Amino acid sequence: MPGAENIPADLLYSDTHEWLRIEGEEAVIGITGFAQDALGDITYVELPAVGDAFSIGQPFGSVESVKAASDLVAPANGTVVAVNDSLENSPELLNVSPYDEGWIARIALPGAPGGLMDAAAYEEFCAGEK
Repeated sequence: MPGAENIPADLLYSDTHEWLRIEGEEAVIGITGFAQDALGDITYVELPAVGDAFSIGQPFGSVESVKAASDLVAPANGTVVAVNDSLENSPELLNVSPYDEGWIARIALPGAPGGLMDAAAYEEFCAGEK
């Protein structure tokens, strides 16, 4: 299965293929290996602005690739406290390092996020998507 060989166990996952790493009262958001593999070579990332607030399920940016354009969908409620400006000049970081250098935004969490999958559940979900 594409992207499944590296599903970090310490992250939470949405059914729209975003990941969430909780770090205290904040969380880091990115797209999964499965998502970047499905999109192909990413050519552009529209980042949210620091201060933007969003709710679970709302679009908060987008990615464009040689194959398609796709909204980034919020996996949790939060307010953006930082964005990965490196993606503006190097959107390919989402392809080469989706879980590390390719993070998209850091948000302040108003509470514990719900409705997300652990790595095992996400792997099973992806298996049904192929």
